[in-house]
Amino acid sequence: MKILFFFVVYLSILNYNFSQISNQQLNGREDIANVITTAVPFLTIAPDSRAGALGDAGVGTTPDVNSQHHNPAKYTFIKKNYGFAISYSPWLRQLVNDINLAYITGFYKFANTQSISASLRYFSLGDITFTNMQGEVTGQHKPNEFAIDIAYSRLLFPHFSLAVAVRYINSNLTGGYSGGGVPTHVGQAVASDIAFFYTRSFEIKKKPSEFCFGTNFSNIGSKMSYTDNSIKDFLPMMLRLGPSMKINIDDYNSLLGTFEFSKLLVPTPPIYYTQGDTMPNGQVADASGKYIKYGKDPNISVPVAIFQSFWDAPGVQMDPLNPNDRSRFKEELREINYSIGLEYTYANQFTLRTGYFYEHPTKGNRKFFTVGAGLKLKIFSIDFSYLIPVHQNHPLANTLRFTLMFNFEFDKEKQIENK
Repeated sequence: MKILFFFVVYLSILNYNFSQISNQQLNGREDIANVITTAVPFLTIAPDSRAGALGDAGVGTTPDVNSQHHNPAKYTFIKKNYGFAISYSPWLRQLVNDINLAYITGFYKFANTQSISASLRYFSLGDITFTNMQGEVTGQHKPNEFAIDIAYSRLLFPHFSLAVAVRYINSNLTGGYSGGGVPTHVGQAVASDIAFFYTRSFEIKKKPSEFCFGTNFSNIGSKMSYTDNSIKDFLPMMLRLGPSMKINIDDYNSLLGTFEFSKLLVPTPPIYYTQGDTMPNGQVADASGKYIKYGKDPNISVPVAIFQSFWDAPGVQMDPLNPNDRSRFKEELREINYSIGLEYTYANQFTLRTGYFYEHPTKGNRKFFTVGAGLKLKIFSIDFSYLIPVHQNHPLANTLRFTLMFNFEFDKEKQIENK
């Protein structure tokens, strides 16, 4: 695919906030689209088929081998001793045919109270041809991004666990190509996750049931830049939390429901005065995008950004006579995404799943249903999921995910010998 300004395309594709909105009437009111963008947004994509079929929910679901992305603290409660999984997804097939996401993860449980896990995520953006203003080819590159992480989880109490993950991120978008005389380089960053998980088994009308609740602060780390003189971008630092409930209806049938909240912990873009506007102090703005009218300065440190992200929204319905109106709180609420999922399992072998993901129209407008299925054969399992967007001609339409999983247990005789 030929492009003139690759970074513009990259931000459009990777953040996949393909909203068809602007400063227009939404829900009968004059709302302003104010989408939050970050570096390496591929880190927020659910890579596995189970979560992909549950509306991207996974932080509070029952443990499985793909817990590394959603909540590594779940590994402590997994019933198997070790395992690994491979996932693959052709991405944005409605736009191009050479963007792909591959993911491999594995875990090892020891001492019955601890586990270590790791994963590799690789995102390929196909072939990029750079051209100048005259349309002449000036370079060729195969942009790609990857992240490698390792996590340690430990049981703190009988029903509660903690996990810490460390992640290295590499984003090679331009291959050193210099556009407009500005040299570029590979973007690199280091980040970490802190996750918690709680689970408790009980009975509902004599039916074995399990309640789970998970929380994950993910991608908390350094900023990233592709040039030496540009402002660095935040990583997609995110808070996820949510519960799930599983009920064993009988010896063969079980049902799990889950609900998840997610929010980016990065600054919301402020609203600036345009050139020529008169500011409250009487000064006339000499440039657009220089003086903040509503909201807060986004050029802050990572720790400040995390806490400030809960109250820095400029407000989606600004009242020029009252800049502190309730619209700021409304916009903060709109930055929370919701996922809901339902999973039915028969004989612990065959699974059907469905889900729904919601993002507010002013924050990206991603709304889609998901479906999927899974088949388990002893140590081997296979899952797939399919995405159905609410809006027609959406870039995420027909998104498929495929996952192969392998779970193993130690030989019982060897376990006895080790004791």
